[in-house]
Amino acid sequence: MDVTTGANDPWLIVGLGNPGPEYAMNRHNIGFMVADLLADRLGGRFKRAGRAQAQVVEGRIGPPGPLNRRVILAKPMSYMNLSGGPVNALREFYKVPLANIVAIHDELDIDYGTLRLKLGGGDNGHNGLKSMTKAMGADYHRVRFGIGRPPGRMQVADFVLKDFSSAERKELDYFVDRAADAVECLVIEGLERAQSTYNS
Repeated sequence: MDVTTGANDPWLIVGLGNPGPEYAMNRHNIGFMVADLLADRLGGRFKRAGRAQAQVVEGRIGPPGPLNRRVILAKPMSYMNLSGGPVNALREFYKVPLANIVAIHDELDIDYGTLRLKLGGGDNGHNGLKSMTKAMGADYHRVRFGIGRPPGRMQVADFVLKDFSSAERKELDYFVDRAADAVECLVIEGLERAQSTYNS
């Protein structure tokens, strides 16, 4: 699997989530929320991506010159646990190196609103990552958005499929904005710079 990357290779930025209005504000859909903000910044609207079960926006981020990057924003429409198929189809269609894929997803083991960026690693029980890794290997970037652990005895599956609490929603826009900044920094300036700036 090709993990090398050239300056002119496109980037595939994948927001993970579940399609449908009933899931829109779930904790599990933070990837979609960040992808929507990035699409707004690009001035684009998500459209169906040919045969791939996904919606995409194409554009460029970064200043003019060598740091300007071609990006494809994607939201798989397959439901979380089947994300790998649509993402791999887009990767092949756009000829994106594996190391130029960024998955934005919720992370239980990190406090709410905290970000962690990394390349490769395990899935930590996250079904979207598990599906992506099965489809194409693990050597892609992750922007992990902390949602914290469920309170009391609430099951993880119930917690991630609930909307953010009213207290969390007060800061949600700020945290989504910061996550979108982190994705842009990763793509334009690289992982090390993005980690030093946004890993908190």
